[in-house]
Amino acid sequence: MRCKQPLLLVVPQRPNAHTRPSRQLTDAHPDLFLTLTLASRFSVTAMTSVTVLGLGPMGHALAITFAAAGHRTTVWNRTPSKAEDLDATVAATAAVAIESSPLVIACLRDYDVVASVIDASALKGRTLLNITGGSPAQARAMAAWASAHDIAYLDGVIMSTPDAIGSDRAAFFYSGSETALERHRDTLAALGPNSEFLGADAGRAAALDVALQDMLWTSMTGVAHMFSLAAAEGISPQFVSTHAKGLVGFFPDMIDMLDEQLRSGEFAGEAGSIDSAAVVMDNILDTVRANGLDDSVLTAARAHVQRAVDAGYGSEGFGRLATLR
Repeated sequence: MRCKQPLLLVVPQRPNAHTRPSRQLTDAHPDLFLTLTLASRFSVTAMTSVTVLGLGPMGHALAITFAAAGHRTTVWNRTPSKAEDLDATVAATAAVAIESSPLVIACLRDYDVVASVIDASALKGRTLLNITGGSPAQARAMAAWASAHDIAYLDGVIMSTPDAIGSDRAAFFYSGSETALERHRDTLAALGPNSEFLGADAGRAAALDVALQDMLWTSMTGVAHMFSLAAAEGISPQFVSTHAKGLVGFFPDMIDMLDEQLRSGEFAGEAGSIDSAAVVMDNILDTVRANGLDDSVLTAARAHVQRAVDAGYGSEGFGRLATLR
């Protein structure tokens, strides 16, 4: 539990464009400042510095949000011009950027780029929060590397678009060092109020991400194919999209139904069996092939259904498919 008594905390911090210290403590220590806020009683906030590596759309949004919240922000990007509109210090090298802050956030294209950018000696004793997209195995490997170099490691996933950063529309998931997360929780709070720690397994956040992305991109592939099939049958994009949105409205209920089946271990097929799904898929595939369209995605899904049928699960609910390996 955090102490709620009114304490005066002295923190080493230089003033910047975002925070103005209330007074200088001593002439001998010009970098020590005390910021006091009067509410019902005095409270003190230490505006920790933070570094952002990578200024793509998401990294740029992170840097803007940290700076706007009053955190001294240092950024690095291979193309420095992307930082021109930021109220932040632009470091000449990634190593210099890393050495500028106790919290370093990597938001880069992939793990290979992260590995090529980060400097172990510069990061030693600091926290690396990696929100670069990747696999659970990559996150665990980087956590092991960080541990071997005395670097606190957090892997993170952001469930939002860049424009939502700093608002309650953004959600953040972290895994790895809980100690590091608690150390920097107040700084990370600038990004939005919705965050969840998923555990010490550094790959857990990435695992959640890839599971959700699996649903997203499988679904989006189906959406693209829907437009192709509709066009082949003379149906306009506008017409089919209107009715597609109505159909997708049932998805939350379908997800809840499968969730319940998996948690209970009971796969009742009264509301829709795997056998009936197979029949529908065959009808769709007949039409797809008759129009000369690519049938590879639905053929793969139909094969998955057939495995369940062959295993004797045809009369059961669709959630049974999630148990097949």
